[in-house]
Amino acid sequence: MSFRTSPATRVTSRFSGRLARLSWVDAVVAAAVLVLFYVVLQVGHGTTVRFSTDQSIKVDTDPGRLPYDAARSLLRMFIALAASIVFTFVYALAAAKSRRLERILIPALDILQSVPVLGFLTVAVSGFIALFPGSMLGLECASIFAIFTSQAWNMTFGFYHSLTSLPRELDELSRSFRFTRWMRFWRVEVPSGMISLVWNGMMSFGGGWFFLVASEAISVNNRDYALPGVGSYAGAAIADGDLGKVGWAILTMAVMVIGVNFLFWRPLTAWAEKFKNEQSEASEVQRSVVLDFLRRSNWPRLLGPVFRPVGRALSGAGRVFGTDDRPLHVDGARRRTGDITFTVVAGALILWGLFDLGRYLHDETGLGVFGEPLLLGLATLARVVVLVAAATVVWVPIGVKIGFSPRLTRIAQPVVQVLASFPANFLFPLAVWFFLRTGLSINIGGILLMALGAQWYILFNTIAGAMSIPSDLREAMDDLGVRGWQRWKRLILPGIFPSYVTGGITASGGAWNASIVAEVVTFGGTTLTATGLGAYIARATASGDFPHLLAGVAVMSLYVVGLNRLLWRRLYRLADTRYAL
Repeated sequence: MSFRTSPATRVTSRFSGRLARLSWVDAVVAAAVLVLFYVVLQVGHGTTVRFSTDQSIKVDTDPGRLPYDAARSLLRMFIALAASIVFTFVYALAAAKSRRLERILIPALDILQSVPVLGFLTVAVSGFIALFPGSMLGLECASIFAIFTSQAWNMTFGFYHSLTSLPRELDELSRSFRFTRWMRFWRVEVPSGMISLVWNGMMSFGGGWFFLVASEAISVNNRDYALPGVGSYAGAAIADGDLGKVGWAILTMAVMVIGVNFLFWRPLTAWAEKFKNEQSEASEVQRSVVLDFLRRSNWPRLLGPVFRPVGRALSGAGRVFGTDDRPLHVDGARRRTGDITFTVVAGALILWGLFDLGRYLHDETGLGVFGEPLLLGLATLARVVVLVAAATVVWVPIGVKIGFSPRLTRIAQPVVQVLASFPANFLFPLAVWFFLRTGLSINIGGILLMALGAQWYILFNTIAGAMSIPSDLREAMDDLGVRGWQRWKRLILPGIFPSYVTGGITASGGAWNASIVAEVVTFGGTTLTATGLGAYIARATASGDFPHLLAGVAVMSLYVVGLNRLLWRRLYRLADTRYAL
């Protein structure tokens, strides 16, 4: 007489057998995950406490609170990063797949990246406090939203460009095998843009650190709301003129950035190496101690069969989006009709919005309110142009050198990450001392402070572009003996040009945004103010002057969009037509 075991029993038996083969590495990984969940839950308790909007929230600057403050800041940063990734996928995909949406979404992205973090905060604080009345969760959401606005745009630009410059052979592969649109996205487009996505994500994370003080120490309508965090701690220490506590904040920030780089970004950049589009394997690749350790774990193989049905269900659900069999040619008359209809409807909505904005400003202050910010914008524009030009000359050769050498990347990545993540506010004490001691005007010195938040976009995108150049092309150049300027002209510049354009456009927008904190420098009782649009917006935000704030943000958006239309968009088209793989 024979007995048959049920499928559930067989699965349980196999699962138990695999559990018996777990090693000490698996125990360490499991313990680390459990500790992470515990810390997140403990830190998350503080986000739902009650508070009164009638009272300002002060910061406890006891150095003993810094570990807790650091955990709160990290939690906000990673939540904002997750939201930025989702936004990047949805927004970039919509812009890349639809010609009509592209005409709206990409200029809108130009405007969004030019709106200062303080401009978003002014609206977000009131909205989220109304959504969560009397709860700290409203302020937490506003802070996370502000960090999100400092991260999302750079990632979206980078992924959008990787979608529009997808290698032709990958596009033909997807069409030939009639992949579902979900399979094309997840199996072709995301892997193709993974290196750019990881490096732009790392840069965007650094941008979140840069604006951490503005995101956690919120001042709106002459009322201060400060959330527990390293940014608000540093802001309070700077306001008090306490150099010792500023030093503790700087040390904590450095430890956090290095720790996140070692545990999170370094493994990601090493893992992303496998998505390089090349014919031959590179002789030297990036390595990560954490990634090597995780690869020794049996958990992926153990949990794989458990989650495989979920993957199959998602793949099946993705069929509702259809297959990748879009026609290469469409009817011209239908396209023109659709374009005209879409343009008329979208143009009418935009004109209505502009008319409503103009009417509000006319009633409050008169349209003459645009005169001052337009003139001040010229000063900030000059600083932005000088910054981008200088950053290009300095960081493009360095970025190529780092991107071509995995060994140098391992050394330089944490250093660059610390520098890119360092908030300009933390250097205000040194900046005030330096400007006063040397007599350097803040109008010129402000460029240096703006560079702290903008130049890294060019460096990170150049590194990503250099890493994406196939090793076989570099080896071919070596075999042919191509050196010096000819190597730059024939291989390096064409190879990094698409990534550089992405870095340039985000560096330009980042410089405008950084002008908000770089044109007004305060330490203790000393305040230095530059002539520029950033200082104008900062004053309007602090005083709760909404008409002047709207005018300043509108003018900044006008400058950014105009610069992008005249320069960066043309370079984008050149990158797509001449320098795509």
